[in-house]
Amino acid sequence: MLSETKKIRVLVVDDSAVARQIIIKGLSSDPRIEIVGYAVNAIDAKAKISRLAPDVVTMDVEMPGISGIDFLKQYLPEHPVPVILVSSLNLRVFDALEAGAVDFVRKPEEAEKRESFVRSLAQKIVIASFAKVRRPAAKPETAAPLPAAGPVQEETLEHTIIGLGASTGGTEATLEVLKRLPADIPGMVVVQHMPAGFTKMYADRLNRICKMEVREAANGDEIRRGLVLIAPADLQVKVVRMGQRYTLSCFPGEKVSGHRPSVDALFTSMASAVKCSMVGIIMTGMGRDGADGLLKMRKAGAYTIGQDKDSCVVYGMPMAAHDIGAVTVQASCENIASVLMTHLRTGK
Repeated sequence: MLSETKKIRVLVVDDSAVARQIIIKGLSSDPRIEIVGYAVNAIDAKAKISRLAPDVVTMDVEMPGISGIDFLKQYLPEHPVPVILVSSLNLRVFDALEAGAVDFVRKPEEAEKRESFVRSLAQKIVIASFAKVRRPAAKPETAAPLPAAGPVQEETLEHTIIGLGASTGGTEATLEVLKRLPADIPGMVVVQHMPAGFTKMYADRLNRICKMEVREAANGDEIRRGLVLIAPADLQVKVVRMGQRYTLSCFPGEKVSGHRPSVDALFTSMASAVKCSMVGIIMTGMGRDGADGLLKMRKAGAYTIGQDKDSCVVYGMPMAAHDIGAVTVQASCENIASVLMTHLRTGK
């Protein structure tokens, strides 16, 4: 972790001279960041990381020769360094996150969006400087199943709603939870901070890997058992009660806790609207989005789970929630599914 006064040393890796120029020029104007060099491909990057010792690396996913994904798989196990992906709208970004990258930002397709792109990249670099680098993950199919246990009561399956919120490191952390859960789970809503355009691809990826149905939410979707709804990027989501049913409202509201979608917005709506049983889960991420909302849920009778420090890429959001008393129990990323299922079966 860096001190507040030391600049973050960044190496820029991109085979495009135009992209490198945009990134280097933009980041050089940020007083928190020092560009220590650039690399034109993965082989060049490997040599320069060893020599320049950057705190954070920005890297294109698609490069000639060794791709960013192959680089991560080969390099990170022995030389952990936080990597921020700089990618076009490309499904392979999730393979790179699985391979150990900390986060990603979408390349601008129009010149007028370059300023917001650089701001977003700079913020993610700051967060990455605090992050714990994961080793490349095992293949999703190798996830250990939950121990055999009694079934969850029909009443619980039909009349429970689960909310889950995550940010930096959360794409893989959420997958670690969902892939261990059975197909027939109570309805769940997930807020994952993510650039526009990627939430549908993320939902489709989870749907292929996990046992339950997973899809990007649309306004008015019913929250029902066996379905996980992923909040669309750049929209707020709130749970709405419709008699005995619950639906999801997706709308272009103001940012809450600095985010849209916001975990706080989801959790606060659940605390207010949900009259049946509910569970709140808060996972890895910088800042405190979700902490206040989770506390409201707990005060409204919800069972709440926070990811523990050791398994977080960034122990920010779960720590903030824990520190204000919003968390009923802490668990590792790999054990959250087991804790959740035990609660659904026993109420404990």
